[in-house]
Amino acid sequence: MPTVAHAGRRFTYADYLGWQGDERYELIDGVAYLMSPAPGLAHQEVAGEVYRQLANVLASRDCRPFVAPVDVRLPAGAEDDAVDTVVQPDVLVVCDPAKLDARGVRGAPDLVVEVLSPTSAFHDHRRKRDLYERAGVREYWLVDPFEQIIHIYRADAGGQYGKPEVREMKGETPVSTLPGVSLHWDELAERLAGLGSG
Repeated sequence: MPTVAHAGRRFTYADYLGWQGDERYELIDGVAYLMSPAPGLAHQEVAGEVYRQLANVLASRDCRPFVAPVDVRLPAGAEDDAVDTVVQPDVLVVCDPAKLDARGVRGAPDLVVEVLSPTSAFHDHRRKRDLYERAGVREYWLVDPFEQIIHIYRADAGGQYGKPEVREMKGETPVSTLPGVSLHWDELAERLAGLGSG
C-alpha cells in the first residue's frame, strides 16, 4: 500500500505544484499518498501495450489516450488552487477535448486503466475505485499482470459501479465506453509468462 505522507495534513493542487524532489505523490481528498518506486517490467509491459493498442485504434477518433505520468485533477468544477485530488492513472482515455489543458486533464476521464502491483492493489481496488466512481469515470479497469485477471467496473445509469466483471487476460475484451474498441491479450500474456513471477 502506498505510504501516506504528512499524516493529518490536507493539501491542494497548489501545494502539489510546489513540491520538489524526485518523489511522486497522488492527492485523494487532500491526503498525499507517496507513489510506489519505479514499477517492474510486467507493469510496464501491460501499461505500454494497453496504451499502444488504444492509441492505434483511436488515432482517427476524437478520444485521446494517455499513459502515466499525466495529472488528472478532480473534481472538474473546482478552481485549480482548491482542487484536492490529483491522480496519475497508468492509462486513461479522454473523449472531451475541453477537459485537456497544458497541465493535464481536468475532470473525469472516460476510461481509466490501473495496472496492479503488490504495493498498490488495495489503493487501486478501494481508494481509487471509490474516487473514480464518485468523479464520474464511466469505465475503470484493474489489470493484474501476475494473476492475468482483469476487473472491469462500469458505471450504471446512476453512476454507480456495482460488482466488477472479472475476466481472464486472454482473447479480446471490448471497451464498453469506446464502441468498436477491444483490447487483445494473447501476445501480451505470452510476454508476461516469459518474465516469470519476478
